[in-house]
Amino acid sequence: MIRKFIQIAMIATLVLMGAHGSMAADLKLGVMNVQKIIVECKAGKAAKERFDVKMKGLQSSFKEEEADLKNLQEEIKKKSSAWSEEKKAEKVREFQKNGRELQAKTEDARFEMKQLQDKELEPILKSLEQVVEKYGKDQGYMMILDSKNGVIYFDKAVDITETIVKLLDKAMSAQ
Repeated sequence: MIRKFIQIAMIATLVLMGAHGSMAADLKLGVMNVQKIIVECKAGKAAKERFDVKMKGLQSSFKEEEADLKNLQEEIKKKSSAWSEEKKAEKVREFQKNGRELQAKTEDARFEMKQLQDKELEPILKSLEQVVEKYGKDQGYMMILDSKNGVIYFDKAVDITETIVKLLDKAMSAQ
């Protein structure tokens, strides 16, 4: 909903600026694909390589446990008719316990990979922001938009945030 509102506001702004010929001539917009930049830059490629190495290591560590769990499941299927109820229940509990442990380890690995991804991307995104801001200023852009998500850089002259905050505060206090 917010994205839709922002898109409508941007279109309205462009239409209004189009009505003022001199302002429209000064309006310079840029669009870039942040995801593509991250994937194609050297730091992004190096980060992906480190991420992939870590992921392969984690996956290989789980293969043996997954195989053991599958073997236990097969053993239960094949031999359960010959086992006593007590032995059957013991093997089922063992299977469930091992399954929960594997699931917990998998969740831990997902969390670890998310942390690694964040750690690897943080410096890239920080540098990207600085580069885009400098480029935008140097090249005279009013706005630079991410082709996938929205505004990356904008000239402070077009920022209406404070005005909107005041209007929203006024509207909310009237209720």
